[in-house]
Amino acid sequence: MGLNASKSRGGLVSEINVTPLVDVMLVLLIIFMVTAPMMTQGLEVDLPETTARSLNQNEEPIIVTLDKDGKIMLGKIEVNQAMFRQQLETQHGKDTKQPIFLKADKAVTYGMVVTIMADIKAAGFDKLGMITQPEDETK
Repeated sequence: MGLNASKSRGGLVSEINVTPLVDVMLVLLIIFMVTAPMMTQGLEVDLPETTARSLNQNEEPIIVTLDKDGKIMLGKIEVNQAMFRQQLETQHGKDTKQPIFLKADKAVTYGMVVTIMADIKAAGFDKLGMITQPEDETK
């Protein structure tokens, strides 16, 4: 009753118990789901100074400036942070292939820079660069 015919005749059972395999696979799946978002974020330090040479530009870029007091300049016009994205789309919305350079003071918080970068990306601009100061060679 419920016995395998091969067991009653004394033969070997060749069935694999897949329960431990499924348990291990579920644990690995959970680990990868938790760690995958952390692997996409990088950690960069001291971005304002660099030894890289400037890139050749065929087009005139849009310059977005953030000063240490939190003022935002879109070109030569001061804009409000809440309306930055809307004004960027209004003034330059037709040509989203135009490069944008972000020039942020060293004292500006990282969160403010990321917010402005997110607004630029949300406005449809893909060519985003950072303006940095060349590293002092006298150090």
